[in-house]
Amino acid sequence: MEKAQWVVKKSNLNNHTFSTKKDGVDREAEQMERFMLKSKIHRATLTGTELDYEGSITIDEELLEKADILPGEQVHVLNSNNGQRFVTYAIAAPRGSGTALLNGPAARLGTAGDKVIIISYCQVPDEKAKDLHAKIVFVDDENKLKE
Repeated sequence: MEKAQWVVKKSNLNNHTFSTKKDGVDREAEQMERFMLKSKIHRATLTGTELDYEGSITIDEELLEKADILPGEQVHVLNSNNGQRFVTYAIAAPRGSGTALLNGPAARLGTAGDKVIIISYCQVPDEKAKDLHAKIVFVDDENKLKE
């Protein structure tokens, strides 16, 4: 079986587009996409850990909404106290509870009182990345919204 031959016909690095030719047929490639910061909850205070749980981070529903993070959405958690960084998913806690709870294996990566940054990303076309404005949610020591 003969392998398909790809040939770069032209390249424009300024907007990251290029044309290719495969088996004699011209094909326009899609523009580059970037992984960008979509939102973050900055310096939330961990309210506890629950080791005997299947996993994730439980976060006050109000904070999730303000940060545009959906239950079940992948998030990155950065622990400012111990330097740990990990990926998990969000679960909604009751609105106004101030909850920021590490569950399952992630419970080993922080303790109550630790300051964490909870981040979500999105993938967008290059031309839209320049206009993307991340939602940054600032909270106080009780995980209540700062004005």
